[in-house]
Amino acid sequence: MPLLPLDALESSLGYAFKDKRLLQTALTHRSHGSAHNERLEFLGDSVLNCAIAGALFERFADLPEGDLSRLRAHLVRQDSLYQLAQGLQLGEYLRLGEGEMRSGGHQRPSILADTLEALFGAVYLEAGFDAAAALIRRIFADLLAGLVPGQSMKDPKTRLQEWLQGRRKPLPRYELLETTGAAHDQRFRVACRVDAFGIETHGMGASRRLAEQAAAASALEKLDS
Repeated sequence: MPLLPLDALESSLGYAFKDKRLLQTALTHRSHGSAHNERLEFLGDSVLNCAIAGALFERFADLPEGDLSRLRAHLVRQDSLYQLAQGLQLGEYLRLGEGEMRSGGHQRPSILADTLEALFGAVYLEAGFDAAAALIRRIFADLLAGLVPGQSMKDPKTRLQEWLQGRRKPLPRYELLETTGAAHDQRFRVACRVDAFGIETHGMGASRRLAEQAAAASALEKLDS
């Protein structure tokens, strides 16, 4: 699969690397070779946590430490990073080994989330914390704007399970209905069945887990309506 030109990614990021080799390393999975992005990911994870903590501290001046920690955990979790990486089409720039490419690695949530953190680490190395933090705030702007303190940060599957358990009802059943697309670009369709209420909903996603979350979210909407 041909990769997109790196200047398109730099345009999306709003940051142009002086050292293109550093950018290339950030986009290289360990399956591709020895010069991969794991060390940059380690660095970027810490930069991300600090930058998000600062943004939350400034925005929510009256929130206690526990609430700030929960909001930060929600923002820096894999699902959030994966969504942002998808928005940047990060999978289209990734260098992967042949095996990972065949198995759909360029759309795997864990790989995309780790790569985004590696990019943060690369910007930090080249331009320092302020530049990396500015990039992070820019990329996370919509997620930060949508935060509502006190609102549940739990994922749809957990909330659906707790909703049913609170009413002493059987847990939902999930079934994989269909897998479509080539190995490197698969889509999953999953059914969520809530037998106690006669509800069945479907969800689509780039992984089975994400499809289950989408189906659970639809089931919650039906139960709350």
